[in-house]
Amino acid sequence: MMKLGMLAMAAVAAGGAFAGVGFVPYSMVEQVDPENLPELLRCMDGTPVADTKQWEEKRRPELLEFFNANVYGIRPVERPADIRFVPIADDAVLPGNIKRKQVRVEFSGPLKKWSFDILAFLPESSGPVPSFVLICNQSREMHMDPELRSDSEFWPVRSIVKRGYAAVAFKSSQLASDSYPPYFENGESRIQDPDFTNDVYSCFAPHRGYRTWSSVSAWAWGASRVMDWIETDRDFDAGHVAVIGHSRAGKTSLWAAASDSRFAMACVNNSGCCGAKLNHAAICMSETIALDNNVNPHWFCRAYRQFNGKDHVLPFDQHWIAALIAPRLLYIASGSRDIPSGPWGEFLTARHASPAWELYGKKGLVQDGAYKEDSPFQAGCVGYHLRKGGHALAPYDWHRFMDFADRHGWRNAK
Repeated sequence: MMKLGMLAMAAVAAGGAFAGVGFVPYSMVEQVDPENLPELLRCMDGTPVADTKQWEEKRRPELLEFFNANVYGIRPVERPADIRFVPIADDAVLPGNIKRKQVRVEFSGPLKKWSFDILAFLPESSGPVPSFVLICNQSREMHMDPELRSDSEFWPVRSIVKRGYAAVAFKSSQLASDSYPPYFENGESRIQDPDFTNDVYSCFAPHRGYRTWSSVSAWAWGASRVMDWIETDRDFDAGHVAVIGHSRAGKTSLWAAASDSRFAMACVNNSGCCGAKLNHAAICMSETIALDNNVNPHWFCRAYRQFNGKDHVLPFDQHWIAALIAPRLLYIASGSRDIPSGPWGEFLTARHASPAWELYGKKGLVQDGAYKEDSPFQAGCVGYHLRKGGHALAPYDWHRFMDFADRHGWRNAK
């Protein structure tokens, strides 16, 4: 077990591909219960939360303030005053009656201007359609082809559109880099701790502070700007938009929906530690906060490092972040062989966030069967599945997300 754990750490350090541990069956990892889990429905001053009024007026705002200051970083602005959505090309109809839209988002801060691109495909039909917004952290050339010359399992546009949904995507690295090459110091390899003098950060401040926003926050901010555009286009049903991300973008989709209530659903795929994995449960061979902070020091704000090595004694946990999405829809997905992401811990977050939905008289996670591969739980407002396989965003995941949206009437909501 220890040898496998070291392989997991090496895989993460090599770039998050999780190769080398994919052969471990999920059944080998003990399904432990969390210990000393911080209460979700108790305010920081000790006041219990008994109803939605207390949740919305006190508990939810204090949680948002805490996570902004201590995990994701404080943003310099939300919607820029001068934001513009400029068509890159005229709308087109591709084979299969698929309509394509390409838009550039342009804005500025006090120091400079910036832009990033949106690519969208939707059914050529009358009336607005619901959407899935993908935070694409993979190769733009391989997965975001405007001509749809080949199918991508990571972003299966034709399957999404065929089921009556719009497929919208933006490349996260157009906003903030996710690659900082290591350097050598005194003969040893070091991981860069970037000062954020480039990318979208450079529009707003000359240097990175202790609590200023991070890459995950910047990517989530980008998803909100996509939502700004969707609200301007009558082809989209702005009331039924899901934000979806895989791996580090799964961490991002969780925060995007938690911090922007316009997203009607979050799809959080294989997000692991600092995503949907509960920290207070000792999940064997799974990632840790220190690992994420040390190997990827750009993902979260510098203040988050105060919690390195404290995974099991944190004053908070990921179910608090997930609960911020209530009473909207949340879907958490795991891969059974994605051991470093801690699939059982991701399931536990779905379970322990559910009381927030119950405040609204809704069901959170409904475990209407055994926890096993390819047996989704979709009866409540919190969905979950354990896909057979490793660290990937696969067609199986996409179809379960769409099944969940179907179940909640998204295609009949006009």
